Amino acid sequence: MSFVIEASGLLASVQDLGRPGYARLGVSRGGAADRGALRLANRLVGNPEDAAGIEVTAGGFQAYAERDLLLAVTGAVGPVRIGGRAVGTNAPETWRHGESLEIGAPTAGLRSYLGVAGGVATTVVLGSRSYSRLGDLGAPLSAGERVPVGRAPGKHPVVEHAAVPPPATGELTLAATLGPRAGWFDEAARATLLAESFTVTGELDRTGVRLDGPAIHRMTDAELPSEGMMRGAVQIPAGGRPIIFLSDHPATGGYPVPLVLTPAAADAAAQLVPGMSVRFALCG
Repeated sequence: MSFVIEASGLLASVQDLGRPGYARLGVSRGGAADRGALRLANRLVGNPEDAAGIEVTAGGFQAYAERDLLLAVTGAVGPVRIGGRAVGTNAPETWRHGESLEIGAPTAGLRSYLGVAGGVATTVVLGSRSYSRLGDLGAPLSAGERVPVGRAPGKHPVVEHAAVPPPATGELTLAATLGPRAGWFDEAARATLLAESFTVTGELDRTGVRLDGPAIHRMTDAELPSEGMMRGAVQIPAGGRPIIFLSDHPATGGYPVPLVLTPAAADAAAQLVPGMSVRFALCG
């Protein structure tokens, strides 16, 4: 069984929870930018949390079912229609044979997640079905492409709606811990990083989010040897403006990391849109 892509929007791709364990080969984990949203979509349709689904960036997605399916759309908040009728997000919905599913432009957040009972069953590469641009693994979805679906679970969960807060639309505070190179910044620089507000720029994708605001200057002019990076790392390049790494980040980087977002905050960062304000706050 399968569904067929009619329109992919800005970017639609198959994503699961990624391929850990290959950083030594230069392949970062990747996977869904908002892992919590993908996990929820899978739970709502009875899949294991690590099943593959579709990540849709900024809406504009349309597909039709080739047989009856059970789906859930999570993550960004926006219009969702099945067969022309409006349906809710964060809830299981029946997608009947021949009906079109439309995921429109979000009113809050950036990325939507389509979970289908049985999970998306595309080819597994290095233990994952996820598309990775930096790893050159897989490819974005395109119109006319048929997406296979696995065998649906025998029982569906009995739930009408998951009560989860929508993505932020104004200022967002991101919880973080001190990173491995916090010592490269003096007390004043660290205080600025934690006290000031930064603006999300238009330079954002699955690799990361570039912020604008006060420059965070390091104490040394020494060069940092390239070292391992992770999702949620807050890197400070030479210009002093922070970059938040998301799922498709490079495996290594040569700029210091004074903060690392918590997993939940990294999920929230994946829903940032240009113009929003961001603050960092130490946790624990």
